[in-house]
Amino acid sequence: MKKISLVIVLLFTLVLSACGNNGGNASTTESLTVNIGLLKNVTHAPGFIALQKGYFQDAFGANVKIEVTAFDNGSDFSTAIATNQIDLGFVGPGPAINQFLKSENFRIISGSNNGGAVLIARKDAGIHSVQDLVGKTVAIPTKGSTNEISLRLLLQQEGLKVSTDTSGVQIITRAPADTLVAMRQKEVDATLIPEPWGMQMVEEGTGEVLVDWDKIPPNDGNYPLTLLVASDKFLKAHRDLAKQAIQANLDGIDFIKTHPTEAYELISAELKELSGKGMDVKLIKGAIEHLNLTDEVDLEVIKTMAKVSFDAGYIKDIKENELDLSKFIDLSLLDEVKQNK
Repeated sequence: MKKISLVIVLLFTLVLSACGNNGGNASTTESLTVNIGLLKNVTHAPGFIALQKGYFQDAFGANVKIEVTAFDNGSDFSTAIATNQIDLGFVGPGPAINQFLKSENFRIISGSNNGGAVLIARKDAGIHSVQDLVGKTVAIPTKGSTNEISLRLLLQQEGLKVSTDTSGVQIITRAPADTLVAMRQKEVDATLIPEPWGMQMVEEGTGEVLVDWDKIPPNDGNYPLTLLVASDKFLKAHRDLAKQAIQANLDGIDFIKTHPTEAYELISAELKELSGKGMDVKLIKGAIEHLNLTDEVDLEVIKTMAKVSFDAGYIKDIKENELDLSKFIDLSLLDEVKQNK
């Protein structure tokens, strides 16, 4: 009788141990905080919708507190995720590549949006083609940004060089809102900028489209502009929650495609929460029409972008043949989500 009782106790102990050990993955019954980062750009629309519709919260569970940090640029975001200030979020490939090759401690786990940037020329700047940018000043949001990579590729295609004088094209950095003001005040001649800033410049008569979103390199606009990334620390500890974040991103993409009118209002509402100011729904609608919302990630395009960053001097202390991005993209969780595993 004592032996039988002992066996029962041991079995019960093993069951309890198995229930309490999920291989390092958090369950939705565990109380914790998940820090999500994103940029205050319409190109991050799936993330906005996932927050506004409660997709993240519903997937994570009531015991998970979500804290959102809004960034002005991808460089600040990338530093934050590399230093574990945030757990996951949305960012462009340019600054993410540069940071990954330094820290190698976060991963792309899904795509979110491809394309959505345009090259705008100031109306009275005498610019009618890309060739006319020689001797002109072109603004990009921040150094090493995805928009700068696209601009450098575009200039390469046209046989133009980047310079600090009038012999080539001069690149300067300005936040999108500051670029809008600078265009009005004729302080810059052109800008490669994410939507809806370009559309706003066109509508108010400040600028005109020089190269539309579907002709911006690489890959004629079909390049990753917004990616879902997660820190290695978060992936190791909370793999299940990372999968749920991917599902929230997919749900955000689907909602925008199936309920566009409602989505525009929600995107404006999230922008107001993040920046203190919403946006005209007409501008949001126009911007969304210039996006290719997708979970796909093209490694070859990412490699092309990394080469441009390397040539521009943003990737240091590494040789070109050491640009290994094989560990930067891990779509295994995305595959599991799609297969309902």
